[in-house]
Amino acid sequence: MVETRWQVRFTLDELPVPVVPLPFVEQASSGWDEWRAVSDVPVGTPFLVSPDFRYDVVLNSYFTSALMVGAAPKTREADARDVAAFLSFLGSARSGRGWRDADESDHLAYLHRRRRDPAGPRVAGSTWDREVATVNQFYRWGVRSGHVGSNPIPQLTRRAGPREFDWSERRGLDELRPATYSHDAVRERIEWLPPMTYRAWRDVGVRGFAAEGLPRPGFRGRWSARNSTFCDLMVRTGLRLSEQAGLTVFDVDFGGELSGYQRFWLSGAAAKGRSARWIYVPRSVIADLDGYRALDRADVVARAQSSGVYQRWHRPLVVEDPTVPVATIVGQGVTSRVKVADLDFELRMRTLVQRPGGLEPAALWLGEGGQPLTRSMWKAMFRDANRRCATAGLAVSCHAHLLRHTFAVVTLEQLQRGHIASLVDLDPAQRGHYTRVFGDPLDWIRRRLGHRSVVTTQVYLHALGELEMETRMALVPDGWEDPRSAPAAVVGDERPPGTV
Repeated sequence: MVETRWQVRFTLDELPVPVVPLPFVEQASSGWDEWRAVSDVPVGTPFLVSPDFRYDVVLNSYFTSALMVGAAPKTREADARDVAAFLSFLGSARSGRGWRDADESDHLAYLHRRRRDPAGPRVAGSTWDREVATVNQFYRWGVRSGHVGSNPIPQLTRRAGPREFDWSERRGLDELRPATYSHDAVRERIEWLPPMTYRAWRDVGVRGFAAEGLPRPGFRGRWSARNSTFCDLMVRTGLRLSEQAGLTVFDVDFGGELSGYQRFWLSGAAAKGRSARWIYVPRSVIADLDGYRALDRADVVARAQSSGVYQRWHRPLVVEDPTVPVATIVGQGVTSRVKVADLDFELRMRTLVQRPGGLEPAALWLGEGGQPLTRSMWKAMFRDANRRCATAGLAVSCHAHLLRHTFAVVTLEQLQRGHIASLVDLDPAQRGHYTRVFGDPLDWIRRRLGHRSVVTTQVYLHALGELEMETRMALVPDGWEDPRSAPAAVVGDERPPGTV
């Protein structure tokens, strides 16, 4: 079956200029800034184009609704791709049916195709739940806006949870949910790496060591120190990949004393879900960051400056005074100034700083050519590290979010152990006072991870339970004999020795 696919595109800050100008393209290019200003379409807004290259104005107004404009860029992109996948299915497998005409039978056919069809992708329950939630949100918007008559996704009434955890009641949410959610999505399994296992993965996969833990002759990892520092920072702070990749030289304080922990403020613009928070960094990681900044980063910046790389950046934001992290933006004939802390990931990647030696990127993490490293480049680094581990015979693989889970589980276990030790000799009143003053370990982890609700963070308690059970099971001796290997008469004989 040949599918006709809807395409996902994104609103640009300016239109490309063709080599041979066409009349209609030239006209659109000259008025692009004015059109965006009048239409109030932010840069990076996704939109869908049909297989025959039509732009549905009504459909695409969903991506400029308050529901979508307020979402994170990656969320908008993922939602657009999930909606496009469903519309592509309607066009290719449901006789070219349009999005306004979809009914429950179309949704059930899509469920069969995605989950049960032997020739289909047979996606996991968690993937299907995300897809159906996205399409459900799209059609609920369509019903509210009067663009469609009904939602093709059947609904069920939510089951009320315990009163203390009934968040739908507290937040005033409605009682409906998609009836086709999966029942096999794994929601409690949290994967993480014990510290020793993490160090083995880092040394072999990122630093290029042999499986025995010693440097491997002939390894040519030009950026192994930078990459291992990146991983150490993530596993010791719980930062998300997009949050850490978007750090600038203004975020981390390199001038403080290298004792204990140092902290820096992650602004809402740089954090997922605008979850601004303090980030605590161990002194050893700060020292490695400072070494990277002073050596490897300074080297690639100097070479890029000498070749005029940064002068060729197209429409950059510029911080003219490094002591005042405020960038100048020129657009639509207006010059404005904005704090670097208020810039999102994309704008941070376009920001330069004027130094005595010339322009340099504000981004902390730079590649070989002195350009900021993108999220996809960091994901490729993890894939390369996993391949090295497999080649070396080390059966460990890792991805960025696994390091975030590792931070949460290891730190929560250490805090919980210290918390219990502090409470053991206190009476109930003293314990209550201690908790009010020093807080709850789970809530501290919630704030470090940027979760809005402690209910989200509670998933790590399951990992602690598994960790405790593994510890207890390790106490069972390996030589514990199986009673099935002994004769039944002996096993059942309860008489003292020598008794007839």
